[in-house]
Amino acid sequence: MSAQPGELTRQQLYDRIRESSKDEVILEEMIRLGFWPRNANKPDVPEALIRRRGEIDRELAALHAQEARWRDPDAALKEMHKRRKKAAMERRKETKRGHAQTRYERAVAWRERRATEILYLGEGVSGGLGGTDPARPLKAGLPEITSPKALADAIGVPLAELRFLAYDRKLSRISHYQRFAIAKKTGGVRQISAPMPRLKRAQYWILDALLGHAAVHDAAHGFVRGRSIVTNAARHVGRDVVVNLDLKDFFPTLDFRRVKGKFRGLGYAEPVATVLALICTEPDVDEIEIDGERLFAARGPRRLPQGAPTSPLLTNLICARLDARLTGLAASLGFVYTRYADDMTFSASGEAAAKVGAMLKFVNEIVAAEGFVVHPDKTRVMRRGGRQEVTGLVVNERVAVPRDVLRRFRALLHQIEATGPAGKRWGKARDVMDAATGFACFVRMVTPEIGEELLATVRRLDARHGAARAGAAPSKSPHGDFRGKAAAGVAPLARWWTPAEPPPPEPEPILREPEAAPEPDPPTSPQRPRSALDIAGLRAEMRDRAASAPEPQPDETEMKPWVAAIGIFVLLNVAFGIHPLLGLIALVATVVMVIRRALRRRRRRR
Repeated sequence: MSAQPGELTRQQLYDRIRESSKDEVILEEMIRLGFWPRNANKPDVPEALIRRRGEIDRELAALHAQEARWRDPDAALKEMHKRRKKAAMERRKETKRGHAQTRYERAVAWRERRATEILYLGEGVSGGLGGTDPARPLKAGLPEITSPKALADAIGVPLAELRFLAYDRKLSRISHYQRFAIAKKTGGVRQISAPMPRLKRAQYWILDALLGHAAVHDAAHGFVRGRSIVTNAARHVGRDVVVNLDLKDFFPTLDFRRVKGKFRGLGYAEPVATVLALICTEPDVDEIEIDGERLFAARGPRRLPQGAPTSPLLTNLICARLDARLTGLAASLGFVYTRYADDMTFSASGEAAAKVGAMLKFVNEIVAAEGFVVHPDKTRVMRRGGRQEVTGLVVNERVAVPRDVLRRFRALLHQIEATGPAGKRWGKARDVMDAATGFACFVRMVTPEIGEELLATVRRLDARHGAARAGAAPSKSPHGDFRGKAAAGVAPLARWWTPAEPPPPEPEPILREPEAAPEPDPPTSPQRPRSALDIAGLRAEMRDRAASAPEPQPDETEMKPWVAAIGIFVLLNVAFGIHPLLGLIALVATVVMVIRRALRRRRRRR
């Protein structure tokens, strides 16, 4: 805050005069106090001349200060190094601040981009996430999804959760699947990968809202609405020859690349197809334990898992070209072709029945060209003279359940009627009556007249022994209509957990520091022409400045007066002791030196 009129001390007034000039200070004070109008002419010296003299005084002060610094070269060099070091430190700090600001802005931009895009989902699978390929025509009936963000909104999950479900990890602490093995009818075990609820929710949406609207080839009867093993077997009733073939390792053969290609073929862009394929596939996983921590290590490429709800329908879509080629081959040879999952069936009558060998040769070539392998141990050729089966049903005269199976089922019902359901089993079900009811409904689907009779018997027995089985009633699922809610994009549970958003990036400590105000540049003496009046004033002011300037401090190496006096006294005594003439010469020399020193001091004061 500036001092008010009348508050300036004498020292402050001297400082102002020293910084400019006496006349300029007087002029400014007269103008400030109102005794002299602004831009008015003075009686003697123009106002511009006074201000000009003030500028010259300031320039002289700067020159004197610079001369004082340069008087001692070592001190001037140290000060120069100090200034340069300070300037270098300031530049380095500004550079660090600029880099920190760039990193912060980049982090903020990356966070904003992550909120709307998926740019990386693991090594080897993220190449198409940033693609800008031209859009392909979307197949009829499929929902339009333009980006991974639109896919997440359609499923009803945050983008962060979709990224979590689709991320391909080589080593992870968590697994989106629960794996177990079941025994096959033909021997061996089948590995089942059942998705966890979060992943299953996304897969149900893909199945019902997307894959369910895609067209499937007419030859495919498995996992298609309105088709079943009955419709698959009905195409081969009463044929002279029926040939069954099985595709080896059917689900594991369909890897991530082929699944992604099918989504691309449906008309979806590269980023969307990549995310969809990652959600529908998984790699083989080894469960290991390191330092007491359970880890899941990926082994091999991602494949279609057996147990995911999306896998069966995806196999039908991927095998569309295989079905088309085999259908054309069968038609050219006089055969009928159908496929139920990995079971392929060919049948023919008349002269075409003799072409089984050629048909098998061409089938193996087409299957190999489509990336599959025919299982060599599961190829069966069944003639009319023996029992002909297609997907477990007899097709000699009509579609029917095998007689031996019906006989065993009737025997089971007879035993239950005689001694009750205790201790009885049918298949692997825990409750024999539930299993019997299910099998009777299956028989009714195949042959309604036989199935109605068996179902009525099972219901009568169930009513008789129902009191004993009251505790065996199945409990209602706590999740309710999980699939229906998932397909509608609604969370199956009201308290469904959602991942928290990551905190916004924080600026580095250097960005929190206040910026230092730039120091004013030292006054410099501009090179400009001077008038004669300016030169005369400059000389007068230089004399006044020299008279009023403080006497410079003596150098540390200059001899003290008392030390010089002692030295002169000792020198004269020695000189007179040697010879009086030598002492006289020393005395004269001492007087001359004292006079010269006094004159030098006098000139310096002026």
